[in-house]
Formats: sequence, C-alpha cells, structure tokens
Amino acid sequence: MAIPDPSVPATEPELVAFAVDLVRRAGEFTQGHFRDAELVVETKSDGSPVSIADRGAERLMREMIEAAYPADAILGEEEEPRRGSSGRRWVIDPIDGTHAFVSGVGIYTNLAYLEDEFGPAVGVIGVPALGEIVAAGRGLGCTLNGLTCSVSDIGTVQGATLSTSGFDYWDRDALLRTRDSGIQMRTWGDGYGYALVASGRADVMVDPLISFWDIAPCLVIIPEAGGRVSCLDGSLPAEPPNLVATNGLIHDEVLAVLQLPSP
Repeated sequence: MAIPDPSVPATEPELVAFAVDLVRRAGEFTQGHFRDAELVVETKSDGSPVSIADRGAERLMREMIEAAYPADAILGEEEEPRRGSSGRRWVIDPIDGTHAFVSGVGIYTNLAYLEDEFGPAVGVIGVPALGEIVAAGRGLGCTLNGLTCSVSDIGTVQGATLSTSGFDYWDRDALLRTRDSGIQMRTWGDGYGYALVASGRADVMVDPLISFWDIAPCLVIIPEAGGRVSCLDGSLPAEPPNLVATNGLIHDEVLAVLQLPSP
C-alpha cells in the first residue's frame, strides 16, 4: 500500500465499490460480443479498431455514472468529454486492448478511474474473459477479486519479468539495452500487464506511448499495491504520455535501462 499522506483523505469505499460494479457491468456487456463471428469492426481515423462492443460498453458506463453521480465529469475514448461541477472526473476505457478483443484473445480489459480535488482516487482494471478484477482506492490498498494483493519483492532487474503492450513504439536502443539487461521480456499487454504488476505476477510494465484513459487506473492501483509509476524520464505529470510501472524496488534501475544515454 502507498504511504498515506495525513493531509489527503482516503477514498470513500462506496466509490471503489461503484467503480468495480461499473467495470464488471462493462465486462459482461463486452463478453456478450466477444468471439462473435458477426461482430462488425470499423477502423477509426487513427487506424485503431472499434466496434459496437466498445461504443455500447462506454455508453453503459456513462449512463451508470450519470445516474449515480450526475455532477461528475467524464472522459472516455469513444465519446466527447462531459463537463461536471463536482470537482471529480471519471476516466473510462470500455475496451483496452481492442486488437486482442477483436482477435478473440482474452486479455483485453475494461478500465475505470476517478480523480478528485486531491488527485487519483479510484482505479479498477477488469479482465472479464479471465474473471479478474483489480481495484484500488486511495489509502485503501489494492485487491484482486476482493482479496488484498501487492507487487513482487524482486530486487534486481536480472531475472525480473517486464511486459509491454507491443514493441512498435519502443526506441530501438532502449529495446536492445532491455534485452541485454537480463530482464525477461513478455507481451502480456494493455491493462492486463498493469494488473499483473499490481498482483505480483509481473515486475515491470512499460508503455512508451499511450493515451491517458489506457493507464489512468494505474495511478491509483500500482502505488496502493506497493509499487511505483512514472514516465520514462522519471516524472509523473497529471496525464502521462507514457508509463513505467514497477514493484518500486527496481524502478530506478529499470528507468536507467530504458532511458537514452545523455549526449
């Protein structure tokens, strides 16, 4: 669990429970379309795939939030942002890993995140095809299917397991340094990779280029599981353009492997 800041209150458990239900319902909806031979997949302007499963799940999640918390803002991947007046914002991704989803690979995820006036408050990653939900609330710790979970205790990159969503956006030199470092490299990617780090089944997850809704829940989940998140340069802006998540013990060593040498 993250070290609590006495000046920042813990999240209300009811908000975590709502977010878990939100993700569970989205997962049930998307499973209804998973491996459907008649599913029509379109291509968005950025080249990524989208289907009725993505759009329908986001509409479901938005309607649930609007009914329960009508004053909250909403940011999602498939619809325009919704303004709010409460000072809180939900960030949702109805299907993270759409390539996996449309290919019938069961490691796609459904994501929900809540931020309030104090910053990251709730994060949930659901893996419906595997029946897993990782959830965390600020100051409340992290759980896997309702049971407390935490990051691994490996203390060196040698032999650690690093996952990534793909190698398309990796810097070539960083990729070679990572390969030569002794890290075991896998591609259990997208939200699933962060769920693995939070539950101690992987040690590092890296996304060199990412949209905020893809990694927002990790800003709560990984610290509450005892790990650490940052950008490749070690910083952590409000909406990171890339992300490294680790068990914390090897974070600086991982960053040193990933970063380009100074000129």
